[in-house]
Formats: sequence, structure tokens, C-alpha cells
Amino acid sequence: MTVDAHHHVWDLSVRDQDWITGPELQPIRRDFTMADLEPEARALGIDRSVLVQTITVAEETPEFLALAERHELIAGVVGWTDLTSPGVSDELARLRELPGGPYLKGIRHQVQGEPDPEWLLRPDVRRGLEAVAAAGLVYDLVVLPHQLPACVKAAAALPGLTFVLDHLGKPPIASGEREPWASGIRALAELPNTVCKLSGMVTETDPGKWRSGWPTGELRPYADTVLDAFGPGRLMFGSDWPVCTLAATYAEVAHGTGELVPGLGVDEKKDVFEGTATRVYGL
Repeated sequence: MTVDAHHHVWDLSVRDQDWITGPELQPIRRDFTMADLEPEARALGIDRSVLVQTITVAEETPEFLALAERHELIAGVVGWTDLTSPGVSDELARLRELPGGPYLKGIRHQVQGEPDPEWLLRPDVRRGLEAVAAAGLVYDLVVLPHQLPACVKAAAALPGLTFVLDHLGKPPIASGEREPWASGIRALAELPNTVCKLSGMVTETDPGKWRSGWPTGELRPYADTVLDAFGPGRLMFGSDWPVCTLAATYAEVAHGTGELVPGLGVDEKKDVFEGTATRVYGL
């Protein structure tokens, strides 16, 4: 059994995705639904998935929980709520009581879009993160490399909360640079309450550097860095579908991620493609 620990869906007739702008993102400016995802996932042997928030709109999370209740493929939801709200604990409790509420496994906020590089360290945000921990949920980090130091400080200050780093912290793969990203990764991985998703890599590449197939050569140094830092027991596969389709198919991402960890044993690969996500998200 394989778990896809990171994918999205959206219906533009229900709500605009205002981040999908410009010619580069035009190919994904359309609806992507579970009816699109499920056949591809089943064909790849993916039996469980984690549906992850896309925008900072309160209505999205209840919709995702209802989807999880209707679709067997979705085993967990990472939703959004306003961490800075004084009522965040009550809101998390309310979400758990909604249809599909037990599928809520984590919370995420688009920290990558916050101008303050230490947004995670604000007192009101810390209070919200404490509420997430108290609710037994995890916190997904979607950040840029310059925000990794704040992630380290936040995770160190909240040892009871598991932090899941999405997309390897978005390293600058297209340029080939590794520092200071790699140092930030190693510092974060030193904390036992952190894990990392092998996700979102292919869309950080420069397609002009590779003509066809999976860009193993461009991706391997970054995959090796997180594998060395976190180990397979703290890594999990995520497709980042449908965003990944800007550069590769779902199948290419799934098979290509396997090519990035060729030296792992059977049990270690099971961790990356099933065990870590199952344990961390309580699937």
C-alpha cells in the first residue's frame, strides 16, 4: 500500500484560486477534482492520500472534510484555520465535530507568502500552534529557504508539536544552489519533532535543462540532503498533484521519487511511501 501524503483539489466554480495567475500557471487554471485524481492514484497502487489546503479561506476545510467522508482514497486532511485568532482552540474543536471531522489531521498556513521571515515566532502565532498541538494535530510548513531558521526556532520551542516540512522547504533547484538551504535543513532535522515530505521538487526545476523524462540528476542532490538529514523514517512521499503536472505527470512523479531513493532497503522504502505518513498523520 502506498500513501500520497500531499495533493490538492479545487473547483473554480465554487471558489477562485487567486494564486493561479500568469502564463506559467495557466495549464492548471481549471478544475481538478477527486474524479480526476482517483483513477490515476489507483493505477499507481496508491490507496490512501492526504488532501492539503490551498488557500486561506475558512470554508475550504469543512468542504475538504466532507470530501474525505465521501471518498475512500482520502485518509486525512490538512486544513486551514486562523492561527492568530483568540478562538483557534474552539474552531479546531468545531471542525472535529463536522461531517468528516475525524479526518482532520493537521493545519497549514501559507507562511511562504508572509513578508515577516519570523512570522512563525509571533506570540499570537505561537498561541495558535500550541492549540494545534493540544488538539493532537500536526502542523505542515510551507516555507521558503530564508524562513527555515524561524521553523527551527518554532519547532524547538514547541517539542510537543510535530512539524511537517512540505516540498523540502522549496530549495532553489533551478539555480543549482544548495546553501543556505542545506544548512537550514540539517538544523531542522536535528529536532526529533520534525519530518519532511519528498514533494514539490519537479516544479522547482528549470525545464529548459532537461528535455524529457524525470530530471534525476537535478533533483538527487536535494533528495540526498533531506535523506541524510531526516532518514527514511522521517520522510514521506507526496505528489503535489495537480501542481506537479506543470512539469511532470502523476506517474512520473511517483516513479521518479522512487528513483531518488534507490539505495534504500524494503523496510526503508516502506517508510517513505507509507509508514511515515501513516504514523505522523495517524491515518
